[in-house]
Amino acid sequence: MNFLAKSPLFAGLTSEELQNILDTHTVRSFKKGEIIFHAMQKADQLAIILDGKVEAQKTFPNGNHINVSIFQQGDMIGTASVFSQSPYPCDIVALSKVSLLILHKNDLLSLMQSNITILENITCELATKTYKLQQRLELLSYSGIAEKLAFWLLMQQRQTGKSRITIPRSVSNLATFMNVSRTSLHRELARLSSQRIIAYSPPYIDILDEDGLLEILE
Repeated sequence: MNFLAKSPLFAGLTSEELQNILDTHTVRSFKKGEIIFHAMQKADQLAIILDGKVEAQKTFPNGNHINVSIFQQGDMIGTASVFSQSPYPCDIVALSKVSLLILHKNDLLSLMQSNITILENITCELATKTYKLQQRLELLSYSGIAEKLAFWLLMQQRQTGKSRITIPRSVSNLATFMNVSRTSLHRELARLSSQRIIAYSPPYIDILDEDGLLEILE
């Protein structure tokens, strides 16, 4: 129940409404490394993570793959895909043992028709995902690590209203998100720290010179 309440899909629902959803839909478990949804599989299910972490991976013909995003407890998987006519664009892989609440598309549509709160929540979730995707594409459009880091820091500051930015999970995860090597990102963090543009003390990065970050982007 607590896990469901953390999902943006069910924000604002009563305990009774949450219990009814839990009782009438499927809960499945997956082992670490197991693929939950395959790329190009028909997208007819949405999953909510009750426990554990999963990763969306894009695999290329040469066998290499990049991390598209990491999802954890309370997050939804397949939100955009399930409402499109397209298959899942990525493999969804369990990073640990995970438990998922599975909602089939028709069941989800029924919930949206019967509960205006769920309809509002999923509309908001889709809009948020679109905004984040736009940000990710803009970040990847920068070729240099300094530019990617400056853009990410400024976006985090704008969203949180704070100059102290928390590194999500680890520097390695942030490097994967930026599609750069961990070593190169560490080197750039150290360089910007030496220039007093930022102060780097894991898991935090403090922005000391916002104009300096803006100059990097210019």
